[in-house]
Parts: sequence; C-alpha cells; structure tokens
Amino acid sequence: MHLLPLMFGILLLPEASTLRCYECIPGASGTCTQTIKECPQGQQCTAKRVVTYTGGSKDDDENTKECAMAEECGEYSINYGFYQIIINNKCCTSELCNTQPAPEPSKSTPNGKQCYYCDERTCTNTVNCDGIEDYCFSVTGQSGTMKGCVSNQSCTAEDQSWTCCEGNFCNAASSFSASLVLLAAPLLSLLVISY
Repeated sequence: MHLLPLMFGILLLPEASTLRCYECIPGASGTCTQTIKECPQGQQCTAKRVVTYTGGSKDDDENTKECAMAEECGEYSINYGFYQIIINNKCCTSELCNTQPAPEPSKSTPNGKQCYYCDERTCTNTVNCDGIEDYCFSVTGQSGTMKGCVSNQSCTAEDQSWTCCEGNFCNAASSFSASLVLLAAPLLSLLVISY
C-alpha cells in the first residue's frame, strides 16, 4: 500500500540540475574554440590562468575555461627556486558565468619566509618565498627530491607524497642528484589536479 506513493514520489522528483559552463582548453597551437559543457554534479564554472616563471622571468601564460571543484578555486603558487607556477582559478556558480578570462595572478614580492630548494647538485639552496607562499614543501619520488615554497591551497591539493611545513627552512636540506626531468612529476600532478 505504501509502495505505490513511494514509487510515484521517486518518479516525480525533479531531476538534479547540472551547471552549464564555457569550456575552452588550448591545444598545441595555443588557441581553443569555446564550447558549452555540462559540469558534473557539485562542480562550478571557472576561468583559470596559469603563469610560469623561470629565473624570475615570465615564460608562459595560459588561459582556460572549464568546470572545477570548489576546493580548486582561488590563487595558489608553487616555487621550485628557479621555476615558479602561479595559478588564479576564478570560480562562479551561475549558468555560463565564466565568460571573462581570469586576471593575471599576482607576482608578489618576497614575504620573509625562506625555504630550501634543490638543483642538480644539492638541496641546500635557499629561496625567498613570494606573496601567498607561506609553507615550505618537500616531495620525494622515484627520481629524487624537490623542495621549495608553496601556498597553503597547493599544499593541501597535492597527493600524500608532499610534505608541507610552516617554519623557515623546515624542509630540511639534504644532498641529492637530479635533473630538470624531476619537475615533470610535480608539474604533471599540479596540472592534473587543476584541470
């Protein structure tokens, strides 16, 4: 007897609506065609800007539009000493709201925090952290160790192989031998998380 009203209730429930957002992810040519995408339940629209610096000079600036989880929104940064990635992920929650590109992330001045970073010979180099980079990090993979400064949001977004700490030089130095190939895993991890 109670089964019939339950079945009608389930059948007549309004379908959960999904948010539609603009999507524009540049291909190899650097350009993209903007399309409309239905985001998975619980995601927001975002306009994202990723700026990379090598030796303090900007060397890449990429804009995308897509869907993102709320925890991916905001500005965050990873500083490997000689290489830095700053991301501004501007999110919104209304239909097709990500029309404008995200503003360029702020390249800030040193904030007084200092961490160790690694080069091809050692992990005893020191880097002055910028702006929102309020933690030191260390990540060790199959190829070796990387260290540097990181914002809190980047630290919590990374997988469990990342170790983050708050004090100056808390990512204790150790010697190591590596190459720029070591950047591939952390950078790929960041890009996968941010897309």
